[in-house]
Amino acid sequence: MAFDKENIIEQIKEASITDLNDLVSAIEEEFGVSAAAPVAAGGAAGGADAGAKDSFDVELASSGDQKVKAIKVVREITGLGLKDAKDLVDNAPSIVKEGVSEDEANEIKEKLEEVGAGINLK
Repeated sequence: MAFDKENIIEQIKEASITDLNDLVSAIEEEFGVSAAAPVAAGGAAGGADAGAKDSFDVELASSGDQKVKAIKVVREITGLGLKDAKDLVDNAPSIVKEGVSEDEANEIKEKLEEVGAGINLK
């Protein structure tokens, strides 16, 4: 059986968030696995920088008064389609991107704040 990785990747790029969610659920059920990210136990970290955070979640707190521009920026950052990006902005507060570096989180925050959106880094 030939496995056409490039074709599968192209199909995934074109899929909606709903379709991708259904795909993940089907894969989890078929193979008995979970796509949930493992959660690290707190308090076990050592070293001088134990309190330093190395990944951030960017939360859209509010779209501001330039909602259309906020949707455009969200699409640029996430690669979402128009409907999914609009839903994300309309349902603020919502997570725009998870587990990003501090530099990337600050870059995303700056782009969204330029169009008047309220942003929280978690």
